[in-house]
Amino acid sequence: MKKIICFFIMLLLVSFMGCKKEQAALKKPVAEKVQPEETKKQIKAPEETKKVEQEIYTYNAKGKRDPFLSLVMISKEKPVRKKGASPIENYDVGELRLIAVAWDKQKYYGLIMLPDNKFYTVTEGMTLGLYGGKVQEIKRDTMIIREYVKDYRGDTKLKDTILKLRKEEEE
Repeated sequence: MKKIICFFIMLLLVSFMGCKKEQAALKKPVAEKVQPEETKKQIKAPEETKKVEQEIYTYNAKGKRDPFLSLVMISKEKPVRKKGASPIENYDVGELRLIAVAWDKQKYYGLIMLPDNKFYTVTEGMTLGLYGGKVQEIKRDTMIIREYVKDYRGDTKLKDTILKLRKEEEE
């Protein structure tokens, strides 16, 4: 029986000593192997980024409008007032107000007020406004003015402006 107890004690001592040596031996080589791999990865990363080729893009502006010009500025530009033109040709048609309409047996007459509070009488066919608009038609309570205006692309477009005798009530 003494032999069996001695045998178990020896076995326990050998197993405890063997575990400590194995754990210590495993920890050191694992830590040493990890560090060199990480440093190799860090060194390789910059080399890989150098291999990327840079893309080159060219813009062909032929037949296209300038993307840096504002569309709003171009559309709001007003032509310069002409020297020697009548006062009714020096204001935009939108700034004119129709004050009264008179008529006789042959035609209608419109009384318009300019922004400087001056009044003028117009008839059909007269030239008005900065863009050379013509009075197309005068009725009992309206006057139609037709202009040819350039848009932001430079295309000439037809624009009809209707001046009413009374401003309609807005709700």
